[in-house]
Amino acid sequence: MHGHRNAAHAHQAHDRPGHGAEARDAASVATHSHLKRLLGLLAIAQLMVILDISAVNVALPDMATSLGISGADIGWTITSYSLVFGSLLLLGGRLADLVGRRRMFLTGLGIFAAASLAAASASSEGTLFAARAAQGLGAALLSPAALSIIMATFTEGHARARALGVWGAVGGAGAAVGVLLGGVLTSAIGWQAIFLINVPVGLAVAIAALRVVPSDVAAPRWSGLDLSGALLATASLGALVFALSQASSAGWDSLQTLGLSALGLAGLAAFAIVELHTKHPLVRVQRLTDRAVGGGFLMMLAVSAVLFGSFLLVSIYMQNVLGTGALGTGLAFVPFAIALAAGVHVASHVVTQAGVRIPMVSGFAVAAGGMLLLSGVDAGGSYLSDVLPGMLVAGLGLGFVLVSVSISIMTGAHEDETGMHSGLNTTGHEIGGSIGIAVLATIAAGTVGQGAAGAIGDAFLVAAAIAGSAGLIALVVLPSAATFLPMLRLAPRVAIH
Repeated sequence: MHGHRNAAHAHQAHDRPGHGAEARDAASVATHSHLKRLLGLLAIAQLMVILDISAVNVALPDMATSLGISGADIGWTITSYSLVFGSLLLLGGRLADLVGRRRMFLTGLGIFAAASLAAASASSEGTLFAARAAQGLGAALLSPAALSIIMATFTEGHARARALGVWGAVGGAGAAVGVLLGGVLTSAIGWQAIFLINVPVGLAVAIAALRVVPSDVAAPRWSGLDLSGALLATASLGALVFALSQASSAGWDSLQTLGLSALGLAGLAAFAIVELHTKHPLVRVQRLTDRAVGGGFLMMLAVSAVLFGSFLLVSIYMQNVLGTGALGTGLAFVPFAIALAAGVHVASHVVTQAGVRIPMVSGFAVAAGGMLLLSGVDAGGSYLSDVLPGMLVAGLGLGFVLVSVSISIMTGAHEDETGMHSGLNTTGHEIGGSIGIAVLATIAAGTVGQGAAGAIGDAFLVAAAIAGSAGLIALVVLPSAATFLPMLRLAPRVAIH
């Protein structure tokens, strides 16, 4: 009787007018809430990686003093991280496809948090450099997996554009906020704090991920991993990243820079040939002939070069010319982060109506204008007159480009390619940033005090030229709205596995 009463009650509830609509609405709200939590969690994980990169730059002088690191070796605090991170991103992306997105996300997160604790506890430069390399390994597994989860979850065009907009904002504005966070933590607690903060944050993200990120249904597919391609890509990218990161000190015409760059480029060419004849490639090279993917990758190189190169130049000007401290320099980047986030927000809506070519061309043009304003930095200038106007303009333009680039590269990825495209996207971000820092640092190097302003201004002019040229190239290499928008709106529905 009790079962019959429940059945009758359920039947009556079902028959009540509006009950079905209310249930659907409730389910829709629950699903939307879950997706927001998932996106927020993945954004926090990526923000942790991005913040760590830029925060370390601010803390370098304190690290050198505390651990007795010489001026010639302090750069390895950055290089040891970027070398491993940049060279393993393609492998990390493919592992997310084959082994499982959540598995690789949690593995990378665990390695990154543990390496952060080791870095904070370092008592010698060797221990610090090793811990930084381990952080790079964790980030190379975590970052592509997180982006792959976003692609597999947000499948509808508008929702995907908004999610990638959040991802783009984290990648750009997060780097600016990292400068501020690094200044605050280093000044208030010590350089160890920039690493220690990753431990509780990483633990909290891991616990939440076990509840929010869908489980990997399929068993790991180690047999499909292209080990020969992975080794070749890792060694080639590693050689290229190392050559670029050391170019300003070794010299652009040195045997080290030219030799390693040549080896890296030759290795990547050989990698492309190998991948064309591999049954289960690390990267489907043919996808680069897609104008959205190949063109988007070129644009990612350009925007990352301008973004990270301009961070460096503003920091040099603020500290070496204006005499601003670490905390003041960090605070100076807050308006830039806000402008970039605004650009990302607007572009994530524009892309769904106009495609990627128009927003990218417009964004690069605005960014070039911002760099031109910054090129007027003067030895007797100030933050309000020489830096802030250009930062606001450039931030808005770069925000437009960052979200458009990610959408361009990631749209159209098949179910078993989301990790692959994620690795390609993040590789462009890392390699482009290395190129920008290396080139612009070389132009701005060699002067201190009042004499640095002219060289920094020249470097900003080069950044403007890179942005302007990229905008013109975008007109040619990117697909039209008529071609791209159907791909965005009919994004393949893929499952988490």
